[in-house]
Amino acid sequence: MPKHARPLMLTAALLAALSPLPAFAQTAPAAATASPAAPETGRDRLIAWLTDVARQHAAERRATIAALTTEADARQRQVRVRSLLAEMVEFESAAGPVVSESTGVSHEDGFDVERVRYQSLPGYWVTANVFIPRTEGPHPAIVIQPGHGVDGKLGNYSFAANFARAGFVVLNMDIVGEGERIQHFDPEIGSSKVGRPTGEHSMAFEQALPTGGHVSRYFIQDAMRGVDYLMARPDVDDQRIGAFGCSGGGTITAYLAALDQRIKATATACYVTDFDHLLAPGVTGPQDAEQSIPFFIERGLDLADWVEAAAPRPYAVVSTTSDMFPIDGARAAYAEAKRFYGLMGAEDRITMIEGPGGHGNLGPIAPQIVAFFTRNLMDSPAERPFTPVPLGDAARLMVTPTGQLSTSIGGETLQTLARAEADANPAPVNANEAPAARLARLRTAIRDIARTTVNPGDAAPVVQPSMLIERSGYASRDLVMETVPGMQVKATFARVGGPERHPTLLLLTSQPVTALGAPGGLFETWVAAGWNVLAVEPRGAGGTEEAKSPLTGDWTLLSLRALLVGKTPVGMRTDDAVAALNWLATQTDVDMRRIAVTGVGAMGPVALHTAVLDDRVGKVTVDSSITSYREFVDQPISINMAEVNLPGVLRRYDLPDLMAVLGDRLTLVNPVSSIGDTMTAAEVAARAPQAAVVFRGARDPVAPPPAR
Repeated sequence: MPKHARPLMLTAALLAALSPLPAFAQTAPAAATASPAAPETGRDRLIAWLTDVARQHAAERRATIAALTTEADARQRQVRVRSLLAEMVEFESAAGPVVSESTGVSHEDGFDVERVRYQSLPGYWVTANVFIPRTEGPHPAIVIQPGHGVDGKLGNYSFAANFARAGFVVLNMDIVGEGERIQHFDPEIGSSKVGRPTGEHSMAFEQALPTGGHVSRYFIQDAMRGVDYLMARPDVDDQRIGAFGCSGGGTITAYLAALDQRIKATATACYVTDFDHLLAPGVTGPQDAEQSIPFFIERGLDLADWVEAAAPRPYAVVSTTSDMFPIDGARAAYAEAKRFYGLMGAEDRITMIEGPGGHGNLGPIAPQIVAFFTRNLMDSPAERPFTPVPLGDAARLMVTPTGQLSTSIGGETLQTLARAEADANPAPVNANEAPAARLARLRTAIRDIARTTVNPGDAAPVVQPSMLIERSGYASRDLVMETVPGMQVKATFARVGGPERHPTLLLLTSQPVTALGAPGGLFETWVAAGWNVLAVEPRGAGGTEEAKSPLTGDWTLLSLRALLVGKTPVGMRTDDAVAALNWLATQTDVDMRRIAVTGVGAMGPVALHTAVLDDRVGKVTVDSSITSYREFVDQPISINMAEVNLPGVLRRYDLPDLMAVLGDRLTLVNPVSSIGDTMTAAEVAARAPQAAVVFRGARDPVAPPPAR
């Protein structure tokens, strides 16, 4: 009887072959009799590991900062920080006269408000209100940027009114994704189809990520061009311009002050803290896409660097005691920045303003914030009273006829800017490249872009096996693999048994092992056909997080945490897959000449990367997965990008390049577009002409290949 047709019963010979298992490389002796205790989810383990990585970088940074002892040291640090930021963010450079339009003026109590729009980049509009005092100018000016609120600039009306009454011209602008600049505005529902501004920013971040740089470059450009606009106004004293913002607006205010010497005084509210506290257990961690620059922590930076880059210009760190940006971290960052300012003889130019309450509760300390600017831009030390000013009818403040750029004058969006960036910096194409050279190039690119660290042939990972589990027709063991130092992932190895070596499937899927081991499940089916199966839990699987948008998925914040310390979801999971193959190579019943890898859903790109890196992989199956990163850039909306995306990938390769290397070893099952729709055969053929393509219904049987 052929082996794949044997009855599904656990025979005495099979039990004898399976127990004990063949020798495990680097196995922990004590774990052979009991399952390792690991009640937490894969997400919990990954967060803890990433936090440790961040702490190591933070400790190295603290030593670097402590070694600064002179003004020359401090200024050299500023140069290095700005150089690193330029490398990571890739700032926009459009300059010259600002194209702007005024759409009207409203007369308020003690000041006027002009409705303006200006181009930050060609065809890319920023909407803003300019608050103008009724006293004779030129006046000092302040750029105000709102936090993450759908109302955008309207949320800062009271602050802008108080500044105007104090004698400042105020540019109160809409941050992109808010106010009149919602990127995915749907007229039928009267709001963004993506969700709140943090969801819009998350979508834009993922669209821009494959092109290189960071989406914050557009936010920074908007603010800098706002300064250009103010400097061209005759009623503004261009030597006395300040910047203020809270929360997300505080973020961009901090960026602006660090990078633009024209900002003479800065107050950043509810943003400054440090990563030791922000990433600590029980704290919410990274907050938003434009606040989290890939590799920022890895390159030796922390949030205090934004403050220190502005030294010795006057600066106020504004914090509230119960903020989600921890106050203890804010105090630590302030103490470090104050010492930094002191190296420049400017210790008296930095201050910390603390207030009670939660995030954005600036009412109790508003007079101190206004006084900071009057003191530093007007040389007026007296504290003025702050009088809350009701917004009233918002229609009088709208710059566009419809209240949205997208439904009035249109123009470029963050997605179209990302597409133009991808067009300007394509991956290299060499029609005459030899196959070996192409493979070597792609392997180098994968290590650079996905940031993989585990290589085929490295020492097998330390593995802790559990007790043998008898099932219908086979037996299995649950494993815990330390795939990289300090990082453990779970796996289950179902094996055929017997003295001979067997073909083996490495399965990369988020499907629970209980489902794989159910009667008629994948383990039973493949083992009956003569295959061993090693199912590896995807690193970071399980658990959940705050959803920035239902479209951006459950990896938005976790991927930001990883990118901050120089890791990528695809790269970490590829490391786990290659480490698993290194362990399989030590097993006496595994035929390494017949290794298949299957990646399902988000694990599809992982399977492709693994197969290109590792010659031991024979057949590759990618099931229900995307086939191109370029779609993220080309489509106005894509879903669940964070779990599979890679920074700057389109400058080096795309998934079709990996599929081309694999050729006819690759099978694509129900490939999907970036919005999750199953692609047509013609669409697939255009991207992977050599791959086998299978379209399978949910109830269709899945038959593994025969073992021989």
